[in-house]
Amino acid sequence: MDIGVGEVAKRAGVKVSALHFYEQKGLISSWRNQGNQRRYHRSVLRRVAVIKAAQQVGLSLEEIAQALAHLPKHRAPNKAQWEEMATSWHALLDDKIQRLQSLQNDLGGCIGCGCLSLDNCALRNPQDVIGEEHQGSNLLAEPEIE
Repeated sequence: MDIGVGEVAKRAGVKVSALHFYEQKGLISSWRNQGNQRRYHRSVLRRVAVIKAAQQVGLSLEEIAQALAHLPKHRAPNKAQWEEMATSWHALLDDKIQRLQSLQNDLGGCIGCGCLSLDNCALRNPQDVIGEEHQGSNLLAEPEIE
């Protein structure tokens, strides 16, 4: 069964422009009927649901596209195929979680300091490269008018 772009957008809870964008990025696919209208296989609803869920957990469209590339385009993947894709995302998500936790732990040391040149500022100035040329908060100050 094939459905039109408006129906897909309505049922998937996305805008038509999002579907066009996903198609342009190779995440979903369609074909044209004799009236030159864009048509989708109903399995696209599952793909869009996966795309939205993956975006919500912080995966990039490139990461999503790489995973979806291994799944069939015009039919719904079976449970094993979905599981394989989800498993491939575990390492990516673990890495993102670890980086966010590190950011969270390091963030408290520099909130409000404004200097951008602390030796230990791993967020804005690793290895104090800015401190070699500037001191204190002069990067944030307005330029002096002479």
